[in-house]
Amino acid sequence: MRIVSFGFQTWGRKTLQALIDSEHEVVLAVTHPAADSAYKAIWNDSVEELAREHGIPVHLTERADAETIALVKQAEPDVIVVNSWYTWMPAELYDMPPHGTLNLHDSLLPKFTGFSPVLWALISGAEEFGLTVHRMDEQLDTGDILVQKRLPIPAGATGTELVLAGMELIPGAVHEALAALTDGTAVWTPQNKAERTYFHKRSDRDSRIDWSWDAVDLERFVRALSAPYPRAYSHYRGERVEVLDAVISEARYGGTAGRVIVQEGGGAVVCGAHAHRGGNPALVITRVRTADGVEHDGAEFFARGGYLTDDPA
Repeated sequence: MRIVSFGFQTWGRKTLQALIDSEHEVVLAVTHPAADSAYKAIWNDSVEELAREHGIPVHLTERADAETIALVKQAEPDVIVVNSWYTWMPAELYDMPPHGTLNLHDSLLPKFTGFSPVLWALISGAEEFGLTVHRMDEQLDTGDILVQKRLPIPAGATGTELVLAGMELIPGAVHEALAALTDGTAVWTPQNKAERTYFHKRSDRDSRIDWSWDAVDLERFVRALSAPYPRAYSHYRGERVEVLDAVISEARYGGTAGRVIVQEGGGAVVCGAHAHRGGNPALVITRVRTADGVEHDGAEFFARGGYLTDDPA
């Protein structure tokens, strides 16, 4: 089959590599120009570089405009394969090839449609995650499913570890999907729209710790926002502080949510609903990083006690 690839960042590069390694011909690689925004700069392995190394024509664009559609039409693809494409694609484009357009989304659809699905899956307490290959339609991540790969979320896993594990599913999923199209054995499973969950694009606000959450959720939140992602943060004595490592306390702590005291080898922060009743474990912060980039032991940093707050004041 003749394939056109749309992709960006490491996800797009790994998908293009899987296509190159297949028995099929990649006739055009469409990708975004390099970007320096916070999230686009993460996992920024170049699709363009890989395509040029293999003599594949490259088209750089921010969106699927008229020029892009014309180039794809000239390439006469049997299928378009997409992973990590940031802008809307019109039906004129995704319905153009005989086999349509396959989109790779790193969640178990219909759950976690939208953005940063692996991080949101860990934050929300999901027990598993994975990768779905589905046919693109008019809505975001809602088309019929062709291939789905599952992985459990291990205890103590970080967001980075899960993202990397999910990327390793790409080659197998791509090859299975292409084989089904080639052999005529493709089985398309409609998504149950009633089970769909959608998660929005992450911004700096989404990394700020909410001390009304319980310690179990907060410990998972800290693990989800592992490097190279923007870290979980709060404010202490007027300064923004990133929380790098934390554990759930053994004892239960009461008072005002956000109050920090040195206990259990770190800064134990009162948290959770009805914190004044003293029925909740605390989040014990063991390592932090200040705005100057210096890391500190939690017990030493919070030795004066005080409060962790939403704002610097």
